[in-house]
Amino acid sequence: MRTLMIAITIAVLCPAGQALAWWDEGHMQIAYVAYKKLTPAARDRADALLKLNPDYANWIAGAPEGQEKLYAFVHAATWPDDIKMKPDYYDDQVTDSTARQLVPYGHLKHIYWHYKDALLSADDTPLPRPDPVDAVSQLKLMIAKLPANTDASEALRSYSLSWTIHLVGDLHQPLHAIARYSAALPDRGGDRGGNEVKVTAANGETLPLHFYWDGIFGGYSSVFGAIHDADAAGGLASVVPDAGKAQIVDPVTWAQESFDLAKTVAYAPPVRADKQPVELTREYETNARDLARKQAALAAARLANLLEALLR
Repeated sequence: MRTLMIAITIAVLCPAGQALAWWDEGHMQIAYVAYKKLTPAARDRADALLKLNPDYANWIAGAPEGQEKLYAFVHAATWPDDIKMKPDYYDDQVTDSTARQLVPYGHLKHIYWHYKDALLSADDTPLPRPDPVDAVSQLKLMIAKLPANTDASEALRSYSLSWTIHLVGDLHQPLHAIARYSAALPDRGGDRGGNEVKVTAANGETLPLHFYWDGIFGGYSSVFGAIHDADAAGGLASVVPDAGKAQIVDPVTWAQESFDLAKTVAYAPPVRADKQPVELTREYETNARDLARKQAALAAARLANLLEALLR
């Protein structure tokens, strides 16, 4: 219940944006599994960049001796969500002139960078134009800045890396790649990736569908807890992604995959296209957990392959 209350609090504070994909636990597990796949040279380069993040000292506080680089990398996965709660960071809009700009550790939250909402009509409800700035547009910019042979500053590369670790996870959460419109939800944003759709899970909690998917790996965790869970029997570290798919490092493809999975799995019956709560079936919850594990493992493999190429 505590996890649900924290999530609801954040949703109230950030009503215009999506919920936090995978929450801390999921993002940290993805980062940890990816880190284990990186070569020592890529790890060192990542750490050199992450040291420029203003929260680096907090990330490594309490880390076991010799594990500081690992802890920093894993904790960096939650930084773009952490700033949503910082009092010196400010809300901005996708229509602002600064929406596309990568400003090294500027104080804008950029909540709309966390998702790529492809629009879907459930019943021929007219669709608005999609937003021009989103997770895909910004991640492509960040990827272009990360190699050492670009004209980007080290601060900009650091900022881009902090966001990249996070956004790769975001784009593999199906409900961060879709917004469904219907006669019951016709306004700008539609169901906002399931945020406006209520479901009741097997534990008896009634919560937004988006929150249900974000919380599949658990709620708000420590680095130690996320590593422990990933390495546990049957944990994320044991999931082997498709080797061919793992080589795909194109954010456009990732978003399209997640959009397709949202249509076929996240919005599968008994989920409705209106605000009437429904009780999830055992089949739905089993399929959701299985897909989430596959998507998270794929995100980790793709993140590792992407950073290995960019940070050489």
